[in-house]
Amino acid sequence: MHTLNLGILAHVDAGKTSLTERLLHRTHAIDTLGSVDAGSTRTDTLALERRRGITIKAAVASFDAGDTTVNLIDTPGHPDFVAEVERALGVLDGAVLVVSAVEGVQAQTRVLMRVLRRLRLPALIFVNKIDRGGARREELLRSIGEKLTPAHIAMSRTAALGTPAASSAPRAGRSFRAELTTLLADSDDELLAAYVDGELPSDERLGRALAAATRQGRVHPVYFGSAITGAGVDGLIEGITALLPPAGGDPGGPLSGTVFAVERGPDGEKSAWVRLFSGTARLRDRVPVGGDGHPARVTGIRVVGHGATVDRDAVSAGQIAVVRGLARARVGDGVGAPGPDAARGGHFAPPSLETVVEPVRPEERGALHQALAHLAEQDPLIGLRQDDVRHETSLSLYGEVQKEVVEATLAEEYGIGVTFRATTTVHTERLTGSGSAAEFLRTDPNPYLATVGLRVDPAEAGSGSAFRLEVEPGSLPAAFVTAIEETVARTLEQGLYGWQVDDCTVTLTHSGYAARQSHAHAVFDKSMSSTAGDFRNLTPLVLMSALRRAGTRVHEPVHRFRLEVPAVQYGPVLAALTRHGAVPRTTLPQARSYVIEGDLPAAAVHALERRVPSLTSGEGVLETAFDHYRPVTGAPPVRPRTDADPLDRDGYLKRVARRAGGGPVGGR
Repeated sequence: MHTLNLGILAHVDAGKTSLTERLLHRTHAIDTLGSVDAGSTRTDTLALERRRGITIKAAVASFDAGDTTVNLIDTPGHPDFVAEVERALGVLDGAVLVVSAVEGVQAQTRVLMRVLRRLRLPALIFVNKIDRGGARREELLRSIGEKLTPAHIAMSRTAALGTPAASSAPRAGRSFRAELTTLLADSDDELLAAYVDGELPSDERLGRALAAATRQGRVHPVYFGSAITGAGVDGLIEGITALLPPAGGDPGGPLSGTVFAVERGPDGEKSAWVRLFSGTARLRDRVPVGGDGHPARVTGIRVVGHGATVDRDAVSAGQIAVVRGLARARVGDGVGAPGPDAARGGHFAPPSLETVVEPVRPEERGALHQALAHLAEQDPLIGLRQDDVRHETSLSLYGEVQKEVVEATLAEEYGIGVTFRATTTVHTERLTGSGSAAEFLRTDPNPYLATVGLRVDPAEAGSGSAFRLEVEPGSLPAAFVTAIEETVARTLEQGLYGWQVDDCTVTLTHSGYAARQSHAHAVFDKSMSSTAGDFRNLTPLVLMSALRRAGTRVHEPVHRFRLEVPAVQYGPVLAALTRHGAVPRTTLPQARSYVIEGDLPAAAVHALERRVPSLTSGEGVLETAFDHYRPVTGAPPVRPRTDADPLDRDGYLKRVARRAGGGPVGGR
């Protein structure tokens, strides 16, 4: 048996969850069809998913087709849950992109196809809802060619389109072979030669060429059908097994996998969904997990396959399993050595919005923070900021729908009622120059038994932050170096204006410490000896001094937008774009519409999304995606600090002393 890990992707309401149900039913993995409207689907397990009829979390099901076991990953279609889609893409061998025959190619469909093509992830296109009134074929194929990919070919012919009796059957015959030969000849020299000679290759030869081109992501076969009636689904299943590549990997090779989902059972025990790309993990094995490679013992394995998850003693390359025992695992962590999925990450920006979440009952503040920490384990792009000064928790997110999801999850799974404050934009800070600072052991005004000197330099945009050593190797114990590096990373989370400082290099230029001292009876004397705490407490003071000398500037997130509008509404739409702070870069006139592309502040994205339907009589199509950060003009926005402020030296030292129990600061 082969294994194929397959993703179902689509814009919301295109019918991908219904298609998942139909695939499971047609292959006898389930006995009865679930319904999105009735809230009885197998992959929408959250109560909110069932109520709203949308997919929020990626879910895994399985079915057998011939000699292939297909692990089916049903992913969200709503843009607010794009992080779930990103996780799925990292573990897939191929995908099915669902398009509605009625609504056609929509904004999120285009975004998903661009990502699939950039990753060269093989994908079939399934045109769903051919049984609905208003279903289209030729017009939709033209739209797919214009908006998704010109390298496509219809694999199905349809009859009674737009009626409950709509049917779909495989295309065949000379005209189909000629069309397929023309499409494939661009990348197949043998077919090109046959085409020039006027010969049509055999069906078998064309089948091999189509499979090769599809598996390389160069061609996207299009199937027509209906998830509700089952029309065309058999043809899609045949295409999935014949045209998409099975999972590879050597079960005997080095262990390499990825955690793409985390969940907790009723007893609170954590389980990690893992896709293995190489090697084999067995019960009671100790496996490295995460960036630090900390080993964890595998205490349970449930492998997905043959229509269910079943207990197994091992999971091997190509398989997906639910693994217990990886207590520190977070979504995105590697298991073993880095896998090929590592190159697929980073195609979606982190959330650019945040809100303060508060418990309805103040006494549940501690329980709320713990619950949110559990949710952050399951979604690495949920960022939590605990404000110890104001005793508040901030939550980062993509959009307003996520508030509803978090609220419902906290109420249903943790019994905690919450409210949210207004959503604000998350900015970042970047250095405007270089700066250095140092404080030396036993030299005023340094109250700590440590020497720390740091230099900050700007780095290339998008490179993140890095820590370097300029001191002599071995001149400082490794534990103290680690304390400095970890504190630098934590301090950069709140720069001069309270925002994350990105794209900089921090270099340790000076170091020194007081060697361990003991009394006569070998009792450690903290007042005469450096500790990691001295370096952790001093580093923020030095780093913020260096940042102040270098200077930072606040930047705001900017999205690239593409807006297609009817020609008659072009003027009003252009005026609305200006009011929302958009900067149009190009305008392309088409037959009866205009396509406008440009930049849009992230803070205005959701407001514009709400305005476009009314401005364009429902015909406008808006696509946005994070593109870059730009400097804020005017007074920079300031984010309140969440802890002791190193920019206020006296206040910082007093707060650190109180946190340490009220004793003297440092050891002098």
